[in-house]
Amino acid sequence: MAVVGVDTGGTFTDIICFTPAGVSVVKLPSTPDSPARAVLEGLARLGLAPRKVLHGSTVATNALLEGKGAVTAFVANAGFEDVIAIGRQNRPEIYDLTSRKEDCLVPGALRFGVPGRVSAEGKVLEELTPEQAWQLAQAVAESGAASAAVCLLFSFLKPEHEKLLGQALAEAGVAVSLSSDILAEFREYERAATTVANAYVGPVMDAYLGELEAGLPEGAPLLVMQSSGGLVTAPVARREAVRTILSGPAGGVVAALSLGKAAGFDHLITFDMGGTSTDVSLLDGMLSMAMEKRIAGLTVKTPMLDIHTVGAGGGSLAALDAGGALLVGPRSAGADPGPACYGKAEGLTVTDANLFLGRLSADHFLGGAMRLQADRLPPLFAALGQAAGLGAVEAAEGIVAVAEAAMERAIRVISVERGHDPADFALFSFGGAGGLHAVSLARLLGVGTVLVPRHPGLFSALGMLCADVVKDFSETVMLGSDKVDIFELAGLFGALEEKAREGMAEEGVPAAKVVLERQLDMRYRGQSHELPIRLVADPFTAFHARHEAVFGFKNPKSVIEVVTLRIRARGITEKPAFEESEHRVAAVAEAAKIGERPLTWKSRPLSAMWYDREKLVPGNRILGPALVAETSATTFVPPKAEARVDGFGNIVIDTRVG
Repeated sequence: MAVVGVDTGGTFTDIICFTPAGVSVVKLPSTPDSPARAVLEGLARLGLAPRKVLHGSTVATNALLEGKGAVTAFVANAGFEDVIAIGRQNRPEIYDLTSRKEDCLVPGALRFGVPGRVSAEGKVLEELTPEQAWQLAQAVAESGAASAAVCLLFSFLKPEHEKLLGQALAEAGVAVSLSSDILAEFREYERAATTVANAYVGPVMDAYLGELEAGLPEGAPLLVMQSSGGLVTAPVARREAVRTILSGPAGGVVAALSLGKAAGFDHLITFDMGGTSTDVSLLDGMLSMAMEKRIAGLTVKTPMLDIHTVGAGGGSLAALDAGGALLVGPRSAGADPGPACYGKAEGLTVTDANLFLGRLSADHFLGGAMRLQADRLPPLFAALGQAAGLGAVEAAEGIVAVAEAAMERAIRVISVERGHDPADFALFSFGGAGGLHAVSLARLLGVGTVLVPRHPGLFSALGMLCADVVKDFSETVMLGSDKVDIFELAGLFGALEEKAREGMAEEGVPAAKVVLERQLDMRYRGQSHELPIRLVADPFTAFHARHEAVFGFKNPKSVIEVVTLRIRARGITEKPAFEESEHRVAAVAEAAKIGERPLTWKSRPLSAMWYDREKLVPGNRILGPALVAETSATTFVPPKAEARVDGFGNIVIDTRVG
């Protein structure tokens, strides 16, 4: 029986299947009108009955970014209806006089206030009656909203009023997201925004996963990757869709950490360049986590991998701005109509530029399953160049340079701007387009080593197979170090641990496979933001040390507040083994050489050898300029770089040869 990993992107859908007989892969264009159709078609191409399907998807992400979610209402205490629009006073572009806030996802006509009030101590100050809840539900249903986000003051302490509203709204035919279910923590705006995001993307994700489950063979469970890098069952993902917003990119980061450690690289910068966007993350020996991100104007507060995304991918469209400067992205050609070389459109993309410059092969794209139309490109690049005052080759190289500049900036955000030197890391490149740009990016950043795994264009799908089942639980407690000791703190986790074990049992994880990771969100009294600290023998001392490391000072005399208790429950799964071959052969076999072809490098014509990656073996060495073709991607080894194949089949490129 087969275990299948699936990653649905904006441009391609990737499927990788592990069986006792070996690995099978399928890469096919996504179907944006019905994403499940491409997944089911890909599974049919495998011709296998999957025992389990592990899935990462950009469906929730795209619904939020493109404004294609459900019509959503927001329900709050009377007088607090506009909290979702007011948000915080933070200004991300403080010196930009033309900066404007994004439009609120919930318009004023769909914001509703209800009676009832709970105090900061969890006491009921004003009751909410069933009649009032029913009247509110009727008003929401009549407004045309298909989904509702309910966020009442201090409902994380006493959720009864929210549950009453949720029952009434459900009976009125409205999909419901309760803040006490989605994010049972303090900070009203973040709780409201996260709940609104869940209500907005929930119906879309519910319909998508429902269609996908219906098309799977009977008895094949569907598990979905969360933004945190852990899997949950499809019913949980349908109910808590906000946890899947970075679902697709998370898979690649999880797989990169596993394979990178096996290959001897603990410090990695992951570079995932797909058709629509590029996702980067820094791994300093472990997964980098973030507790909140701002997406589409909303602060989404759920545990997620710290991934930075820019709108630069193989399908990013090139254009000239009003001043004649060349722009690349964030608009994408997507899967349909796709780049100009697909034959349906005339908009030029990064993929077109690489094909025009000889870095892609028209007859080896997707392993030869899709022939690119290179003959369409010369007049299109000539026209773009003429409009920009450039030659055709200069225009193509300009597109590549602009895209790489955007990706370089993204990597500097997660490294240099956070005190890390990129030169201390290896660049782990994957995604369908990553191998074409990885060495150039590494040189811009001073990185000496690039790793390109096998099946790089399907690597995020592999990540689904490397993930554990994970559920996160939290409780706001607000306790000072002057009122609670370490032993009392440890005891406070009791109820949360019981809830976590029950949650993992619902996911079908045996108790022996469950690992609980405990964490405290802590701060000095008077501060407004917290630092996460693992529950160790002396967490207070650990907090002082962490605060000094992050902010440059500590205050041992100050009272420390324990704000939130967190438990991450991890269900350990069986994962594919990365086996290292000890046999090495330095010389490349003649059968692996496809032949020499022309390419353009820094406006100069060169000749480069093309290689078939399937026929390369561990120990093989390749001097640039060279290109390595495989079904899911092409890797470019530019001049003055040398590649070798390691024991795991990775292409390891030394960027500093010569």
